[in-house]
Amino acid sequence: MANTKKSSKKKSSEASKVLTDSSSSKIQKTLAASVLAQSSTDKVTGKEMETRASEILKSDKYNATTKSLAASLLSQSDKNR
Repeated sequence: MANTKKSSKKKSSEASKVLTDSSSSKIQKTLAASVLAQSSTDKVTGKEMETRASEILKSDKYNATTKSLAASLLSQSDKNR
């Protein structure tokens, strides 16, 4: 199924900054890479990433940037799953 939603320019810019920031966590970089992969392609968020993003949003241990990236990925997930 083709994805009709794409990462916005603002979200892609945020993701790019996360990837180039040496203080970004591994999970932030993973989420950011996925956000960027969905900025100009028909890719949808994979099942594993959907689960991970959902867990991040439910947890108090992650900061606003991490949750923002996770939310973006969930908004681009396969609705049929």
